[in-house]
Parts: sequence; C-alpha cells; structure tokens
Amino acid sequence: MSLWMILPVSLPVLSITGIWVVYAMALYNQHVCPVDNWLYNQSCEEELHLQSGPSFCCTLDNVPLISKCGTLPPESCFFSLICSTGSFMVLVIVLLRYAHVIEKHQNCVLNTASLSTGWICAAGLMMVGNFQAFNDVFLGHKTSQHDDMYQ
Repeated sequence: MSLWMILPVSLPVLSITGIWVVYAMALYNQHVCPVDNWLYNQSCEEELHLQSGPSFCCTLDNVPLISKCGTLPPESCFFSLICSTGSFMVLVIVLLRYAHVIEKHQNCVLNTASLSTGWICAAGLMMVGNFQAFNDVFLGHKTSQHDDMYQ
C-alpha cells in the first residue's frame, strides 16, 4: 500500500474544512449572517458590520454563500489559499491517475480526455479562488462626475 492513497482522501477533507474556516472568519468579522438566520429583510438601518447584539438585521446581500464568504479581506486571503492548494492537489491526482491507467492498460482517448478535463477544472478552481469578483475597497480618487457609477 502506498502513501499516495492519502492524497485523494485529503483533497475533500482539506477543502471542506477550509470552506468552513472561511465561513467562520466571515461570520466573526460580520461580513455574512449566520446560517441559522432565515429572516432576511429588504433593508436595514445599519450595515451588518456596525450591528451588535444577539440578533442581526440581515439583507439578501449578507446570505452566507461560499463566494460571498471569500470576498472580503482577511477571509479572501485564506479562501485563495484553499482554492490554490485544492487546485494543485487536483492537478497531481489527475496526473497520477493518468499515469496509473497508462501503466496498467494502454493509453486511450478517454484517459487523455479525463486528464484534459481535470486540468481544466483545476484551472477553473484556481481562477475562482484568486480573482474575486467583488471587493468594496475603493483605491483612488474621484476625477469626474461619472466615477460614481464605477464605485
């Protein structure tokens, strides 16, 4: 028995644990609402990060989605780390599986297609983790009246 068998098992274990850590960080920093909050309002008087107390006024912008939890710093850094590590592990697992099939059998089109598909999925995971779509930190200054629509 080889130690390489630990690699495919460790991928979901580390990924799922990492996603829950990112959610805990986002919850601690009040960037998202708790999972058990099923009442979402149309609007609130205060932003979520300014609220305190046992219950929060949450809008649909604060739903704890994976992409929403990994958007703002500092949890965005850990989200990028988890996605990059997972992407590398996917690359290694797919390559090892490709080599294993070639060793046991002969190379076929399906084996090559699975290698290509796995690498495309790993590249997609890398892009999702490292290129967040939204970050509300504005760096720069207002230069014209049309800059309001880009903030």
